[in-house]
Amino acid sequence: MSLEKNEQGRILLHIARAAISRALHVPCAPAAVNENMPWLSRPGATFVTLTQWDELRGCIGSLQACDPLIEDVSNNAVSAALYDPRFMPLAADELGTVSVEVSLLSELQPIDFISEADALAQLRPDIDGVVFEYGSYRSTFLPQVWESLPQPQQFLARLKSKARLSEDFWAEDIQLSRYTVSKWREADYCKERTHG
Repeated sequence: MSLEKNEQGRILLHIARAAISRALHVPCAPAAVNENMPWLSRPGATFVTLTQWDELRGCIGSLQACDPLIEDVSNNAVSAALYDPRFMPLAADELGTVSVEVSLLSELQPIDFISEADALAQLRPDIDGVVFEYGSYRSTFLPQVWESLPQPQQFLARLKSKARLSEDFWAEDIQLSRYTVSKWREADYCKERTHG
């Protein structure tokens, strides 16, 4: 990873943690953001993932770049901490036990396919984030999910399940899109400090 990307990741992680700290009324140094960072004002789509003791503790994000990147990261960080319906809201005394990860998404690319087998053959494990859509049903998995679901068939089955459909569901008007991510984890920067 380039030094510039590495530094961008450090800044985005700090913005995310500072936003959660503010929402929980926990003192935290503000993110060092200045006018020499125009990339933060450009629209960006992010997911913020929180883990606690190596278990998922919240994950909320945006699939399309509508808001300035700095706002998108801040809003998704607070939502992951307080409004992920799968978890109780994060308490102030838990903040020190939580690790933050920020994923910056590329633009969505539709996948053209003629069957489920064709769609499965086109998925790229460890590279693709995938959006599944069928009518009002919609779900997504970040590329990081391939770590726990390494087979395309399993990955797509769970994606359907996440959209509240049966794992063997298939219909002609299903739509799939892919995206890639640049991701940064606080844990990686801690290792950097330890070894550097």
